[in-house]
This record gives sequence, structure tokens and C-alpha cells, in this order.
Amino acid sequence: RDEDAVQAAVARAVEHFGGIDILVNNASAISLTRTPETPIKRYDLMMDINVRGSFVCAQACLPHLKRAANPHILSLSPPLNLDPKWLGVHAAYTTSKYAMSLIALGLAEELRAQGIAVNTLWPQTIIATSALNVAGVGLGEMGRRPEIMADAAWHVLTADARALTGRSLIDEAVLREAGVTDFSCYLVTPGVTPIIDLFLDPPSTPA
Repeated sequence: RDEDAVQAAVARAVEHFGGIDILVNNASAISLTRTPETPIKRYDLMMDINVRGSFVCAQACLPHLKRAANPHILSLSPPLNLDPKWLGVHAAYTTSKYAMSLIALGLAEELRAQGIAVNTLWPQTIIATSALNVAGVGLGEMGRRPEIMADAAWHVLTADARALTGRSLIDEAVLREAGVTDFSCYLVTPGVTPIIDLFLDPPSTPA
């Protein structure tokens, strides 16, 4: 979120690696709280990191991405599901994550002619991360391991940037398209049916 710090980090990366091929907007702040229980300091943190941070990082990387052979920007943010239930339970967090997705979709259109891909990626089920412990201790046992997101991201980031852009992607769908049919290796608890993640509707038929 700090423009000077981001610019300095990008400059160091370019100096060390000779350029930048991909940007993954992964960092996010989370507070699954209703409006009366959301401190303004926490609201500002989510907007600064999730929204401003994604924009600042993209802006700083653009000059270098334009010179890359297969440039990608990938934001870990959800598809835009405007069912009011997602705004009613935690309006501030939902707004910040949807804003990340809106920036990504906007950049995809803006940069399409330059061959820079911009997509979003979101998990089909909850992922056992430290951030999940903020939402609820023990929830990770009902989810999948972070490797599923890493594997899906690899498929996205190695795809032809001119052929895959402006998409709101889901990790499981990406991997199924790549030929993966068995997702049991990603389960934290073998045999458990993982919980569907925020912002996604449950599948209409069993997987």
C-alpha cells in the first residue's frame, strides 16, 4: 500500500532478475464483521491493502510487464457475486475484495491490446491458511491445502497471456480444465467434504 516501498521493491526485483514477468496480488487484510463491529482503522486497513495495494503494485510493475514475453497479473479475489447476502454479513470486507476484482477486470480491458493478461483466481473451497484462523479456529480441517491454489495459479500464469485474460477463475475449474479429476490429495482431512468458500454458490449437483 506504500507507493515508495512498492516502487523500491519492484526496482530491486528488476535489478536482481532483469525484469518482471508476473505480478500476483496475494496480500489481503480480512475482518468478517458487520458494520457496527468494524473499527474504521480495520476498514482503512482492508481498503489500503486489498484495493490500493493491488492498484499500486500493478501500476509499478506495468513498465516492466510491457517488456515481458508472457506477462500476467493475477489477483486473488472473488468473482463478482452480487447476491446481497455477501454484502450484508461483512460489507467492508466484501467491498474491498470486489474492488480488487473490478480493478483486475478493468486492467484486463485496458491492457488487452498490449498483451498483458489480467485475471482473478479464487478457491472453490476454504483453504487452510493462517487467514482462515481469523475467521474461525479449526475451520481449516474442513478445507483444502494451499497447494491447490498454487497449482491452479501455475496453469494460469503459464498460459498464453493473449488468450487468457479478463477472467474470474476458480481453482478447481482451472485444474479440471487441465485434466485433474482427483482432488483428494489437497484435502486437509482425508474423506471430508470441504466447505464451499465465501462468494460462491454451492454446486447445483454433486461433484
